[in-house]
Amino acid sequence: MQPTDILKDIFGHDAFRGQQQKIIARILTGGHALVIMPTGGGKSLCYQIPALALASAEQGITVVISPLIALMKDQVDVLRRRNVRAAFINSSLSREQREASYDALERGAYDLLYVTPERFRKPDFLAALAKQRVAFLAVDEAHCISQWGHDFRPDYTRLAEIRDLVGQPVTIALTATATPEVQEDIIAQLGLTAEAVMLFHEGIDRPNLKLEVRQVLGQEEKLQHILSARSHLRGPGIVYFSLIRSLEEMSDLLQAQKIEHLVYHGKLPSRDRKALQEQFMQGEDRLVLATNAFGMGIDKQNIRFVLHAEIPGSMESYYQEIGRAGRDGEPSLCLLLYDESDLATQMEFIQWSNPDADFCVRVHDYLHRDAEKINAFGQEWLRDQLHFKNRHDFRLETVLQLFDRYEVIDGSFHPLRIESIHPLPQSLMNPKERQDKLLRDQKKLHALLEYVKCKADRKAYIHAYFGLPYQGVVPKL
Repeated sequence: MQPTDILKDIFGHDAFRGQQQKIIARILTGGHALVIMPTGGGKSLCYQIPALALASAEQGITVVISPLIALMKDQVDVLRRRNVRAAFINSSLSREQREASYDALERGAYDLLYVTPERFRKPDFLAALAKQRVAFLAVDEAHCISQWGHDFRPDYTRLAEIRDLVGQPVTIALTATATPEVQEDIIAQLGLTAEAVMLFHEGIDRPNLKLEVRQVLGQEEKLQHILSARSHLRGPGIVYFSLIRSLEEMSDLLQAQKIEHLVYHGKLPSRDRKALQEQFMQGEDRLVLATNAFGMGIDKQNIRFVLHAEIPGSMESYYQEIGRAGRDGEPSLCLLLYDESDLATQMEFIQWSNPDADFCVRVHDYLHRDAEKINAFGQEWLRDQLHFKNRHDFRLETVLQLFDRYEVIDGSFHPLRIESIHPLPQSLMNPKERQDKLLRDQKKLHALLEYVKCKADRKAYIHAYFGLPYQGVVPKL
């Protein structure tokens, strides 16, 4: 099948958008690509259409690597409704479901297979995949490849090794945001050269988005801006918070005003989060208060406003979140409410998410020495030993997540039970590497503060940050 036939017959579109056709042609002629395309710009078709064209020509299967389990399921569900032979294999499946999927993979039942990078640690998965020829590798959310990116995951640094495991197929990497530094790192982590990879950059300008910043003081002023947006902009809206506590305070204020709204954050049970997402997707005029746990996989076209009630931690996060507004091309508001006191929250977040090498070693020593006590008394006991009962220090949670990502610990986390402990990787013991990571995160927050203070065209500032040309005056960063 030709790409234009697949576009029309399977996906129901009459014409390609932007650079989609050029990207697809690049892949089908055997070239690698790095695609930077705004959220909602049609990135998925850039690998789904080549995948189906290659499958129809009996060239082999396509493996899509994605960090987002929920988004995998959504995309596979849509593809299956279009009679595409697609599947996902991840930790959400039961053992029986995974084994059935491995059997189907061995039999050649799939044309598109979605997995997390961590799946390549599993020998049974690799054995099943080895029975198929991988014609094409797509890496979604490619900023996760880069240690400079805003969502770094260690298993993404194994992409060059993974490409070798599957026979070094044609590869496409896709993301909505990447600075020039991150672009270089993505290509290097894939084991490719800049000469071998064609960059397709559609820019980040969304002309229909109105970007505004308002300086405020306290929750009452924030409430007034939310009420104003709600009354003047008919349609769904998202209000982002950094802290669950302040989100719940705002919810109480809205309830007092009899304003219907949804509340979404990562501490809610999985079933409740799913139900809330469905309510938002199905509603025509829903307002949701949320932490940044909300939004991945939310592809609602008519979101009329995205408000940040508290400053986010980086320009990358901010741009990705406002990118959920106005995907239908209609005018939409992106309003950042800046309260100087909120800055301390993000500075604390940076400290918590960047424990130094000494702290990593201390936690490792406790786990190694006192595993029996930890298994008996739980994570809170360990927290007391490390933090001297300081309940506002969350470095332990970060270190445990790092230990899980780097496979330092075997066991469970909820509750915390240690089965075995492995040596620390050098990157977690190296003071300079840990300090460099802290400084990078601090620079990202500083760049967002400069955006808040910017008196010129804020879109020009964003373009300058991401290293892109812009029609107009570009302020210095």
